[in-house]
Amino acid sequence: MTELAAVKAALKTQAVETPSWAYGNSGTRFKVFAQAGVPRNPFEKLDDAAQVHAYTGVAPTVALHIPWDKVDDYAALAKYAEDRGVKLGTINSNTFQDDDYKLGSVCHADPVVRRKALDHLLECVDIMDATGSKDLKLWFADGTNYPGQDDIRERQDRLAEALAAVYERLGGDQRMLLEYKFFEPAFYTTDVPDWGTAYAHCLKLGSKAQVVVDTGHHAPGTNIEFIVATLLREGKLGGFDFNSRFYADDDLMVGAADPFQLFRIMYEVIRGGGFTPDVAFMLDQCHNIEAKIPAIIRSVMNVQEATAKALLVDRSALGAAQRDGDVLEANAVLMDAYNTDVRPLLREVREEMGLDPDPMGAYRRSGWASKIAEERVGGEQAGWGA
Repeated sequence: MTELAAVKAALKTQAVETPSWAYGNSGTRFKVFAQAGVPRNPFEKLDDAAQVHAYTGVAPTVALHIPWDKVDDYAALAKYAEDRGVKLGTINSNTFQDDDYKLGSVCHADPVVRRKALDHLLECVDIMDATGSKDLKLWFADGTNYPGQDDIRERQDRLAEALAAVYERLGGDQRMLLEYKFFEPAFYTTDVPDWGTAYAHCLKLGSKAQVVVDTGHHAPGTNIEFIVATLLREGKLGGFDFNSRFYADDDLMVGAADPFQLFRIMYEVIRGGGFTPDVAFMLDQCHNIEAKIPAIIRSVMNVQEATAKALLVDRSALGAAQRDGDVLEANAVLMDAYNTDVRPLLREVREEMGLDPDPMGAYRRSGWASKIAEERVGGEQAGWGA
């Protein structure tokens, strides 16, 4: 197989999971702008997700958020997804939107609140059993706003206790993916503020506990690809939440703010052996002013382009330059790959997959946007908290 054929073959295996909540209304703390045709329930979210997969060919699964996507029959929801050519993917928990969680959830000082939060996490594993989902993604808004508000070490003990209980409940082929965020909504201490804290808990738990890297959850200047390389080296990178940031957790479209960073991350993924189903590539984005489905299609395409460029890095030439201490040549090898226009290559890949080479154009021509705007009238649009 030629090098180019190998790149094409790799790109055809890529899978990017789209999040159900990105199809609903979302925004900033100041305003959520509603759009015509937005889904009103999880079933309509799956209808839209199926459109993304139909035109990109690489978005076969949809992440759910509980309770936003709560239904009476999860097996029926899974069947509905499969009938539309997609599957249910990661189950995301929610321990941050209940009044009881004002001072924390699994890290709360009150054992009654901690029990409530744990019961929700265990319910999410039950849902995984019903949907066939393999991954449970955990993000905790827990933390404190003021010095002395709570005991920092005891909160870590409470977190460890809850994680251990969930870990024990997981099936043999299920995983927990622990996410971190260095601030917000807790501004003095955050209970899982960085990859090191997440890694420490996952290491103690065992092989079914992995770390999730959200590309928006880092301080300015953080070298995310170093984190990725380290977690891969330790066998603890479970997946990504892809998005872009300018300042904090902006949740802008992946590759929009710094496509070179996304390329560097994807190179470390490939270099570290992470371009496998064991590392989940998920979107976690907020589409406030842009149309939902086209934004997600464009995001998937951005991931594809960064991946294609990373696959084109001449690793032999790079290694030689690195061994020779040739700084400029080593950097040039990376830049040559990054500066390659991979759009013609991806058009060829899509055609070979039986897809339209222009996913954005194909979606626009499909008439789906007009169809859902006309049909989805009445009821309550899905959004944050629904």
